[in-house]
Parts: sequence; C-alpha cells; structure tokens
Amino acid sequence: MKTLAVRLDDELHARIGMLSKLSGSTVTDTIRTAIEKHLEVLASDPAITAKAQELTAEIDREAEAQREALKALFGSSNKEAPKTATTTRGSSRSAKG
Repeated sequence: MKTLAVRLDDELHARIGMLSKLSGSTVTDTIRTAIEKHLEVLASDPAITAKAQELTAEIDREAEAQREALKALFGSSNKEAPKTATTTRGSSRSAKG
C-alpha cells in the first residue's frame, strides 16, 4: 500500500472531516471511496477510452521499433533477448549483486 499526501484547503478538509464523522467513517476511507468512484467515472468516459486506445497503439509502435532495432543489432535468428541477470537458488538478485 502506498501513502499519499494531499493538500486540501481548510474548507474542504472541514467538510470531509465532518461528513466522515457523521457517516461513521474515517477521513481516509472517505477520501479513498471518493477517489475510487471518480476513477470509475473516468474509466467509463468515452474520451478517456479513446485516449487509452491511442496510447496502446503508440506503445505497440514503439515496441515494434525496438524489436526491429534489436533484430538489426543481433540478427533475426536470435529469438531471445540477451540475458543480463542470473538467478541462483530462487533468488531474484542479479549476478552483479
């Protein structure tokens, strides 16, 4: 779980505090719920969905360009990327330490 510091003006902080108290909730839970609901609204916005599709296409183009660059460097017969780290006994540490 991450911790996030949010600056609120005094009026908004007082409103959140009072409404949280009246609802029997903590300020943290009230803020978390508000953020979750807002994110649901954003995720269902057609404009946001369109931007996500554009970003996905851009990521795909960039990944393909990088694959082509690797092919040019290492040849098309190389099916795997070169390994840069090794693991021992289930450890995820690299050989460099």
